[in-house]
Amino acid sequence: MALRALTRALGSLSLTPRIAAVPGPSLLLAAQVTNNVLLPLPSPSMLLPCRPVLTSVALSAKFVSWKSRTKYTVMPVKMRKSGGRNHTGRIQVHGIGGGHKQRYRMIDFLRFRPEQESKPGPFEEKVITVRYDPCRSADIALVAGGNRKRWIIATENMQAGDTILNSDHIGRMAGTCGVLLRKVNGTAIIQLPSKRQMQVLETCIATVGRVSNVDHNKRVIGKAGRNRWLGKRPNSGRWHRKGGWAGRKIRPLPPMKSYVKLPSAAAQS
Repeated sequence: MALRALTRALGSLSLTPRIAAVPGPSLLLAAQVTNNVLLPLPSPSMLLPCRPVLTSVALSAKFVSWKSRTKYTVMPVKMRKSGGRNHTGRIQVHGIGGGHKQRYRMIDFLRFRPEQESKPGPFEEKVITVRYDPCRSADIALVAGGNRKRWIIATENMQAGDTILNSDHIGRMAGTCGVLLRKVNGTAIIQLPSKRQMQVLETCIATVGRVSNVDHNKRVIGKAGRNRWLGKRPNSGRWHRKGGWAGRKIRPLPPMKSYVKLPSAAAQS
């Protein structure tokens, strides 16, 4: 009894306020467990605040990729950058990230695509505008023919108001073009810019000309910040030990070349 009174006196002299005892659920008895007797749930006031769980599955369920669009449109489509990561968040392509916001314009790479109502055969289209596309090195052109509009890869010297007579998707990069080498047994041999040769049917339709923006490879970046605008990340600044490519090597001397025509053994005899 004396010890209990002393404890109460010391509790009243403490500077900190008493912590109110929060009633909590008592332990289940063995008889309650065997009889499947459950205790009532705690009240909402007893629950502690917590953040909702965010998973990649929940995020991907709400996001609709711009690549999954099936209906063609000439309007710019909002594009979400991946930073070189795949759906699991792991890096697939290094050196990609950041940059200015871009919007994707759906390009119809199949130039010879007549309308369903029209008769099969060549058809004409009129160029409405030629503009810069942030998603590719070549310029693009908005053409109209019949009851539709579409974006195509612009060719060199193409201007608004031109009428084009409708290539496939062999040349896409800026300044590229194929060269017709020869025709063999009803097929044509075409040499690509990479010196690779392709064999296509002689009856295929091709665009005569060259892809626009020929001076793309001659542009001067000027500073590192412009590469960041374009969405290109720098390499790691970590010090890397030099490998076998650095420094001088001890190589055998190349064989000597003789530029003097010596007389043959038959002539000497």
